[in-house]
Amino acid sequence: MAYWLMKSEPAAYGWADLVRDGGTEWDGVRNNAATLHLKAMQPGDRAFLYHSMSDKAVVGVMEIVRAARPDAKAKEGERWVSVAVIPLETLPRPVTLTEIKAEPRLKDMELIRQSRLSVAPVRAEEWRLILEMADRPA
Repeated sequence: MAYWLMKSEPAAYGWADLVRDGGTEWDGVRNNAATLHLKAMQPGDRAFLYHSMSDKAVVGVMEIVRAARPDAKAKEGERWVSVAVIPLETLPRPVTLTEIKAEPRLKDMELIRQSRLSVAPVRAEEWRLILEMADRPA
């Protein structure tokens, strides 16, 4: 199983929307590096949903339930892809970007190294640490 981080602006489509809908097609990614990450995803992989812009925090855990296929919203000739995700778990509390940056063991996390990337891999040790942080008081 691989781990990922997927960003969304909560005003556009946030954790509450995903929970309400029971799942969604993760489409609209228009970055080559992020698209390569989508193509690498497999059913059963896990992903953090990170609220960008206003919250700047990891808020929940999703499961990838379908591998990449052509993005139905892509224009003819474009090679963008989408995956299907479902919500698994709301974190006990959001883990903020400030907290992540303050944790030395997360200094190499892609969220920090390539902050503009909307889809990024998460190492297993980073995954475990973020889940631990979500269980601690802020």
